[in-house]
Formats: sequence, structure tokens, C-alpha cells
Amino acid sequence: MAMVDVTVRGAGIFGLSIAWTCARRGAKAQIVDPFGPGAGSSGGLVGALAPHVPENWNAKKAFQFDSLIMAEPFWKQVEATGGVSPGYARLGRLQPIADTRTLDLAHARAETAAELWQGRAEWRVVETSEIGAWCPPSPTGFVIHDTLSARMHPRRACAALVAALAVIGVEVVADAPDRGKVVHATGLAGLQELTEAFGKTVGNGVKGQAALLRFDAGEVPQLFADTIHFIPHADGTLAIGSTSERDYDDPTSTDAALDDVLDRAMRAVPVLHGAEVIERWAGVRPRSKSRAPMLGVHPVHKGQFIANGGFKIGFGMAPKVAEVMVDLVLENRDAIPSDFRPEASL
Repeated sequence: MAMVDVTVRGAGIFGLSIAWTCARRGAKAQIVDPFGPGAGSSGGLVGALAPHVPENWNAKKAFQFDSLIMAEPFWKQVEATGGVSPGYARLGRLQPIADTRTLDLAHARAETAAELWQGRAEWRVVETSEIGAWCPPSPTGFVIHDTLSARMHPRRACAALVAALAVIGVEVVADAPDRGKVVHATGLAGLQELTEAFGKTVGNGVKGQAALLRFDAGEVPQLFADTIHFIPHADGTLAIGSTSERDYDDPTSTDAALDDVLDRAMRAVPVLHGAEVIERWAGVRPRSKSRAPMLGVHPVHKGQFIANGGFKIGFGMAPKVAEVMVDLVLENRDAIPSDFRPEASL
């Protein structure tokens, strides 16, 4: 039996990215998931890699910024190795500005972004006339255009990682014993395990519903309007989402909540009227009590590790999450922000 240095339990975006980074560092990894890769919330549709606003800077925002900057070389290497595109492109994002107060705030954030984003991305306030036909209607005639946001297709990104890992001899298997160091990246099931172990809520699942439209917008920025993400994918589709539902009966069913999102989407971006809805999707995203990813030493499984709670920002955080987790697991170097440690949610 071949030696295994690291067992990763969970084949969502965190688990796959950690296994990939382990392998890139020369460690032999195995990935175990009874449901297969991308079976949970990582198999969704939207793929909005968007930053927090550039103000009130903190460790979480700095970590996310670093990860979004790392994303382009990370996904380029994944695609070059496995030959499967994740649909990644850093094309930016447009947000309509509703009123003069929000316009003043957007200008102020442009100034802080110039400092906090280190000249590696911009947050600009521009007139809608500068954007062209893809620009969403804006009551003020202005939109925010940031150049840090990127898009990807979540399912294709998982498939790209699986393909790249297979090239270097790492596969996702349904069952295998723990060997070597163990990382638990098991999403909602992992949070439920912790809640049961501690007798209090450590995290929970938040249901999201999204839709995929047959609409080829081309290589244009994503949009964020009326709290809805609009993500033009490279394959000629456009994803719209999503809801955030704490209470639900069926985690995988779509219903009137998605109908409402679609109605609002058509009002916010009228050019989408008449586009065919080719898929409706629902899934549950793992959210830690602290709302930040939960990274570090596992609070229940002694000597093992956890990477969980990537609620809404998992794909954007994945390159940096993988880096700091592999630093810890393989080299015992701990660069995890205090807000991300499991004890922040316990």
C-alpha cells in the first residue's frame, strides 16, 4: 500500500484545494468523500468571487484580499495540469448606486481601496455611459466598478481540481481509513458533529437557491444589483443567485423564493428578459457561528485538523485557506488569523 501523508475528508472546494496544495508541496494525499467531489454546496451555480468593501479593514478582509489575488495563478496551474478549465476570469464587478448617500460612500471607499488594495486592484465610481449595454440601470447614473472580483463555474472548478489531482496520482474515493495527518473539510456534516459534541450551536446550514440562464453575455464583469449576483460564465450561460434561508424543509428543492429572485433579477437587469432558465438549483452552505471559515486544530478529533464554514466565500477563500492549512499540517507553521480558529465559534 502506497504511503499517504495526508487524508482529506471532504471533496468540496476546501478539501480539494487543500489536497492539491499538499500535492504541490510534495506530500502524498488521499481524498475521502462518500458522495463524490462537489456533491454539496460546492456543486452550485453562481461562482461570485467578490471582495468585502474596502473599509473597516480587518484580518478576514485582508485574508480574502490575499486569496483573491492568489486565485489567478492558482487556477491557471490547476488548468495547466489537468487540462480542464474552471471557468475562472478576473473580469471585475459592477454595482449600481442607488442614491446620493451611497454615491458619497462609494467615493470614500474608492480612496480607501487605493490604499488597502495596494495598487493591485481598483474600486472606481464611473458613469453608466462609460460601461455600455451590459451596465445595469442605476438611479444616480453611476456604478461601482471594482477590478478585484472574479468569476468561476463552481462545478467546473471542482472538476478541474479533480482532473489536476488525478494527473499527479490523487483520486477521490468513497471510503478509506485515515492515514497520515487528517483534515476534516466535511461541510455541514462537520458543523453538525461539532454542535452535537459541544451541546450548543457551533455552526449551521444556510440554504441557497440559484438559477442558470441560457444567456451569453460575453467576457464582461459580473453584476451585483438588488442583492443579487449575476455571473456570466464562459460557456454562454449566466448564473443568478442566491437566497439565504435559515429555515427550510427540503434542502435541495427550489420554490417561490427562487421565483422571487428571478423576478427581481429581470427588473434589475432588463436585458435578461426572455432568457431561458435551464436549471434551478438549491443546496445548503456551511456557516460557522463566527461567520468566518473555521481553520486549525480540530476541537474534537485529537491531533487532527479542520477546514470548514466557507459560507458564501468558500471559492474565493480557497487558495489562501489551502496555503495556511498546508503550512500548519505539513510544516507546523501557524498563520491562521485568530478570528478563523475553531474556538471563535465555540
